[in-house]
Amino acid sequence: MMPDGTISPATRLCAVIGNPVAHSLSPALHNAAFNALGLDFVYVAFRVEDLKSALAGMRALENFRGLSVTIPHKLEVIDYLDEVAEIDRAIGSVNTVISENGRLYGCGTDGPGALKALHDAGVPLAGANILMLGAGGAARAIAFTLARCATPDRLVILDINRQLLDGLTTDLQASTGTAVEGGALDPAMIAARVAAADLIINCTPVGMHPHEEKTLVPAALFRQGQSVFDIVYNPLETRLLREARSRGCSVVSGVEMFINQAVLQFEKFTGTAAPQEIMRRVVLERLGV
Repeated sequence: MMPDGTISPATRLCAVIGNPVAHSLSPALHNAAFNALGLDFVYVAFRVEDLKSALAGMRALENFRGLSVTIPHKLEVIDYLDEVAEIDRAIGSVNTVISENGRLYGCGTDGPGALKALHDAGVPLAGANILMLGAGGAARAIAFTLARCATPDRLVILDINRQLLDGLTTDLQASTGTAVEGGALDPAMIAARVAAADLIINCTPVGMHPHEEKTLVPAALFRQGQSVFDIVYNPLETRLLREARSRGCSVVSGVEMFINQAVLQFEKFTGTAAPQEIMRRVVLERLGV
């Protein structure tokens, strides 16, 4: 979209696909960035169930430049791409798709975005005992990035889907030097594992709008000195983070990862340095800050 609001046959299209997507702030963030730089791009949200057909449509539409991929498609999307960055193929999850003349290239920005959020917050990672709740696409990206770049002592991953969990723990054990354990995402296991964790990361959608009252970790389980990172960014402070803060934990909002990964996506979509402060301001305004 041009600065005067014009959409033309030359306008490049980007979108977020997933289910659900009604809560996504990606359109507001990316469109503000496009407008700030006077780029002829527009960004929309599509609720997608039939992923294969959606990717075929992207391939067929000449002006379709890029996709942000969210729950539940980050794993399956790889099946429909022509090329995937080597590290992301090993991870088995991507959240970004770029079309180059109908040839689809996939890569991931979740892992780097999460790592930067943790570093910026001053969370100690080297030698840490990290507990991750969830084993889906975002969890895969974050787990591999932490295992390869942050030298934690141990990664413990809990999920209700045993097949998904076993796949992630097996892949991590095969390709990283980090000690990895898996377990059931149930109250007893959560209680046992939270006690020993230095850093707790929620990689599930539990607590996301419109279900802000939900949390996986009872407040009484937190102890002072722990760090808690929730990749949910809407609301800005989830119940998990609010209760962790009240117990003396340091907390990291998912909005930091969201902005970091979006900056990387924007630069891949456009080949232009992202207006990071504008993107941050738009997101925080939409979240009522």
